[in-house]
Formats: sequence, structure tokens, C-alpha cells
Amino acid sequence: MLRGQGAVPALVARARESFGMSGARLVGESGEVLATDGEPLPNGRHSDVPIGERATLELHGGDLDASERRLLGVVVAQLDAALEQTALQETARAADILAEADQVRSALLSAVSHDLRRPLAAALAAVGGLRAAGAALGEQDRADLLDTAVESLDTLSRLLTDLLDVSRIEAGALAVSLTSTDVGDVVLASLDELGLGPSAVELALDVGVPNVLADPVLLQRVVVNLLSNAQRHSPVGTAVRVTTSVLGDRVQVRVIDRGPGISTDRRSDMFTPFQRLGDTDNTTGLGLGLALSRGFTEGMRGTLTAEDTPGGGLTMVVELGTAPVAEDDDAAADERTGVAS
Repeated sequence: MLRGQGAVPALVARARESFGMSGARLVGESGEVLATDGEPLPNGRHSDVPIGERATLELHGGDLDASERRLLGVVVAQLDAALEQTALQETARAADILAEADQVRSALLSAVSHDLRRPLAAALAAVGGLRAAGAALGEQDRADLLDTAVESLDTLSRLLTDLLDVSRIEAGALAVSLTSTDVGDVVLASLDELGLGPSAVELALDVGVPNVLADPVLLQRVVVNLLSNAQRHSPVGTAVRVTTSVLGDRVQVRVIDRGPGISTDRRSDMFTPFQRLGDTDNTTGLGLGLALSRGFTEGMRGTLTAEDTPGGGLTMVVELGTAPVAEDDDAAADERTGVAS
């Protein structure tokens, strides 16, 4: 019994060989060619054999005798079964796609109903308090309510930006501006953005790493996301480690934690939007961080992968291509090393 995507072409080839035809072709009900083998006769002479209601088998060659026609009935039945199997597989694939899309829609609705409403509700409550109390509020209370409103609106703005960026990535419309970028500068800027000091992050940056071809804004968002995840899942008092290194014409940035890690069979899920693998609460955003980080990295012609940390934990590896070295850079390098140009 022939199964799988190769069954139909194999059966068409077998029919041509069995009946000594110069060519055989299976044509769908809409006129599309589903499979072909051999060459048609120059005069176009052929016999049409219906395959159920799905297709027609064209046999280019001589007429069939009675025994060959009986055998042809077997071939027709096998082709009909193979076409039905193919149709069922396509239906199953379509159902899987619809189920996946429905799951994403459900996750999006859940995220919008909770994660977006939470900062919006906090901002509305703060502004409502300011409006209701008016001049009766003390200076400290007024400042606290204003801080709450600003922080909540900033959170809401970041969440909406992430949603828009995910939609751009999925639509292939992400704007990327590639330029020669110092990875070390991006790592340090990311630490400043998160307010992380030496007690929280251990750095092992290779000073000999060349610049990478990247979008510095997007790369910083990637590093910030990875650092935030690593810090959130690391044991209390355990520093996250960030390293840079060169591998051929590629530069690797590793963000290493000592947390619980993620099993190999779930690693593909961690890059799916609206996933919070390992998070125990709903205060960590929409679950878009890793999906965005992979999308941004791939937009910069790089890769983002996950590895086990030796001894336990998870290591996220960003790999990017090195930037072309300009002539001015060569001259500056020669000057630093005392080499005459």
C-alpha cells in the first residue's frame, strides 16, 4: 500500500509502465496537473480514465485489451484512495492551522482583557482620584497619584508597542536599519535601561569582538528582554551572566541564568506569542518578549536559540554577522597598533 505525498506520482508512473504507455498524466477536476510521467505522443492521442470525481488519468499510447482494462480498474481504485488520503491530509493541515490561529486569538483576547485593562484601570483610577479630590489633596498624595498614572500609561504604551511589533513581524513589515554596531555598548546600555548593577549581572565581554551588522535599537530591545527573563527566573542572589565571543564570521551574545530551565520538548513553544512558560503570575506582560526577540534577531539576519546551562538553567544565544570593516576603520586599527598603512 502506497501512502504519503509520493503515492499519487508513484501510482501514475506504475500505470504508465504497466501498460507500456509513452506517457501518463493525472489531471485534477479544475484542469491542474497533479502528476505526470513519461512523454505524450506527438499526435496527442490518449485515453481518458475517470478517477472518481476528483481527477482524470490520461494514458498516452495504444489501446488496452480486456485483461489490461481489468488491471486498470485496480489502478483506478488505488489512485482514488491515494487522492482521498491526500485530501484528508490537506483537510487535517487546514484544521491544525485554524486551531492554532484560534488558540492565538484566544490568547490575544485573554491578554487584552487582563494585561491591557490592568494598567488602563490603574491610570483611570489615579486620574479619577485627582479629579474627585481636587484641591483637597495634599502635595504628596497628588504626586503619588500622578506617578501611578504615568507608570500605568507607560506600561500600557509598552504593551501596545509590543503588540504592534508582533503584528509587523508576522506580516513581514518590520522596519530594520542595519549598521555597524558595538555589541558591548548595547549590553551596557541594556543594563542601564534595566538599572542592573554588578551584583545582578556578571559580564564577560570579549574586547576583541568585532562590530556586528545590526539595528542597535532592536538589538537593545532583544538584550533587555533576555536579561529581564533571565533575572526573573534566576534564584535570589544569583547573578545572570552575559558573555560575548566570536565564532568564525559570527558574533555570539550569551545570556546565562541558573534558573529551572525549560525542557527541550517545550522550547519551540517559548518563542510563540502569548506564552509565559515558567511564569507563575500575570504581571510579566503579554508573553511576547521571546517572540519579539526572535523576530527582531531574524530581522537583523541573525538567530536566537536556547541551550541548557551546564549545571542547570537556560542560556539564550544571540548570533549575528560581523559588520564589514570600512577603510577608515582599518586605518584607525593600524594607528592603534602602530602599523604603517
